[in-house]
Amino acid sequence: QVQLVESGGGLVQAGGSLRLSCAASGRTIGSYAMSWFRQAPGKEREFVAAIKWSGGSTYYANSVKGRFTISRDNAKNTVYLQMNSLKPEDTAVYYCAAGPNTIVLITVTSKYDYWGQGTQVTVSS
Repeated sequence: QVQLVESGGGLVQAGGSLRLSCAASGRTIGSYAMSWFRQAPGKEREFVAAIKWSGGSTYYANSVKGRFTISRDNAKNTVYLQMNSLKPEDTAVYYCAAGPNTIVLITVTSKYDYWGQGTQVTVSS
């Protein structure tokens, strides 16, 4: 059992940056693949970024490549999403998710076992 709590969301102007954190408890995240998803009102939840157990493999949605960076600190049991050059279209509730490190279809929500409550990110001009 893993409990995930996101933080770091808020209001930021376009072009700015924000860092989201996902703190895990119950189990060490070193045993899991960790991902970030986001969901805007009226939209389906979409994949943003993922990182595997060792941190050596990362994956990004095309829409955020070059702007977002996912990282993990297993000692702190925390996953981060550094978001730079934010755009209004990045506005959404961002969710942290954990699943087996063997996940292949990392962009599929049903492959993840645990989810955080979400944190709101709003980007304005």
